[in-house]
Amino acid sequence: MRLSEAEFDAMNSRTRRAFQRYVEWPVFKWMGLKNCCGKDVIEIGCGSGYGGWLISALGPRSYVGLDVMPEQIAIAARRDLPNARFLIADATRVTALDDACADVVVIFGILHHVEAWPQAVAECRRLLRSGGVLLVEEPDAAVLRGWDRVFRWDHPRQGFSLAGLERELNSDGLKLEARLKLPGVFGMYRARR
Repeated sequence: MRLSEAEFDAMNSRTRRAFQRYVEWPVFKWMGLKNCCGKDVIEIGCGSGYGGWLISALGPRSYVGLDVMPEQIAIAARRDLPNARFLIADATRVTALDDACADVVVIFGILHHVEAWPQAVAECRRLLRSGGVLLVEEPDAAVLRGWDRVFRWDHPRQGFSLAGLERELNSDGLKLEARLKLPGVFGMYRARR
């Protein structure tokens, strides 16, 4: 789903980059992202490319950032990262990429925007090679409802929850290996194919 103008501004703010760099990034590295040197990495919902910029410092063989919003891809492409491509793509159907093309798939908190988010998890599974790792950070449904009341960001009203995400990350060829969860706030996960 496209971000509202207010959420687009919030997701491209210094505050969002600080949260990504000082909260999500260290946990993802602890969960195994630090081992992506020489590997093929895909980021689902790359937004402005800030996550790609962080990941590029780890020396992946390749990086592909995907986002449904052309405006975000335009911002991301200006980062001119080595061995990186940015593509407009729906997280539930990434037609531009082949099966088993990635060692690592990273999601910095965008699944809650996708109405058919289980399909997006299935697409991550398709993109991962055997033994590949999926790293996901997401806010809990209660936090989303609070943000929507305060900021009027208008997230999809039903369907997403951390409990549901955990079930998807531990089914159909994925095995949930690690989690860091603040109940009612957010969860960070590592699953392996």
